[in-house]
Amino acid sequence: MQLERVTTFLLDKLKRELSPVFTYHNAAHTKDVMHAAEHIGRQEHIGENESTILTTAALFHDTGFLVSADNHEAHSCEIARTQLPHYLYNEQQIDQVCSLIMATKTPQQPKNYLEQIICDADLDYLGREDFFDISERLYQEMTHLGTITSHKEYLVLQLDFLSEHQYFTRTARELRNEIKEKNLLKTKSFLYP
Repeated sequence: MQLERVTTFLLDKLKRELSPVFTYHNAAHTKDVMHAAEHIGRQEHIGENESTILTTAALFHDTGFLVSADNHEAHSCEIARTQLPHYLYNEQQIDQVCSLIMATKTPQQPKNYLEQIICDADLDYLGREDFFDISERLYQEMTHLGTITSHKEYLVLQLDFLSEHQYFTRTARELRNEIKEKNLLKTKSFLYP
């Protein structure tokens, strides 16, 4: 598996070809999720092969936005199945990557340990200090796509999402729950001053 080569190729492709409308689901988000997946994976003591599969899935998980925002996870899997054989991934490894990609679909319902890690990595920012900066990029994207019509509507969505969300891994809960709770309370204060 040639993770380094495929990472260079794919991040460049995202930067060149992804519509500027995607102010959240872009190369920066992809790198962020890859780093979070690697960090959580190390803390959870996963093996080297599992780590490569996990990082590859994080790399590909939102590439489907190159095709469509609708059902982007399935499009991401199609892209992974097309590209990964060129980087010495076998069919079984590609199947694993695709099952991890599909696990990121919301509402998240991971079926195994690696799926739990990628789900936590994908939503790592919910429990970070930069949450509101990143959230603003998601708001801009949803506005451009016509998914929402007002900032208040967005805040209601975010509040519901934060209230319902639970991290799956011990590492993510220990690292992110405290700040996520602060982010939730601050979001609530914006809506109900």
